[in-house]
Amino acid sequence: MARSTVKVILLLALSAAAHAGGPQLDEDQPIQLDARSSDFDYKTSSLVFRAVHIAQGRLSIEADDATANGLDFKSSVWRFAGNVRITVPDGTLQSEQAVITFADNQVSVAEITGTPASFEQKHQNGVARGRAMHIEYRPVAGTLRLSGDAWLSDGSNDISGSTLVYDLSGQRVVANPDDQGDQRVRLTIQPKKRQKPEPTPEAKPNP
Repeated sequence: MARSTVKVILLLALSAAAHAGGPQLDEDQPIQLDARSSDFDYKTSSLVFRAVHIAQGRLSIEADDATANGLDFKSSVWRFAGNVRITVPDGTLQSEQAVITFADNQVSVAEITGTPASFEQKHQNGVARGRAMHIEYRPVAGTLRLSGDAWLSDGSNDISGSTLVYDLSGQRVVANPDDQGDQRVRLTIQPKKRQKPEPTPEAKPNP
């Protein structure tokens, strides 16, 4: 393939819409793939992309490198490495590596790893942030599963445990759902600061 910038538009669905309450993805939009270069690795029968950016509507994936076992999104596996950033409606995930599995023309699951991997999501009351050694993102279910020194914060309160499952739409957290391991759940609740009463203006003497 050419070494120049590669631009491909595929009329396939990158991801199915999330459930009714979840982050809605633009499944009817075309996939756009932009890369600095691409090659075919005959040893592994895989496509190799450099400085790749894949997008469909408001969902996008970018990384320094990517390899795929084909452009057939009905059944393919993509491996991303280096400055991986996944952008979803109202949120982002960042990591050093990611493996994304496509099935039936949609993202089935995205598994990202790092030291640590992280995410953030904007909501009505601020920004939710989280980090873990491994994060599993399932777009259709609208969930994030954080494992390995998992930590979540809504900006005021923090929770940590071996595994945390975060519902993106309901903004709910389940801690240690498998109830395995010795690590306990820790919850830190910050007390609300009391507002100081406004000073009463001093009465002025009558002239």
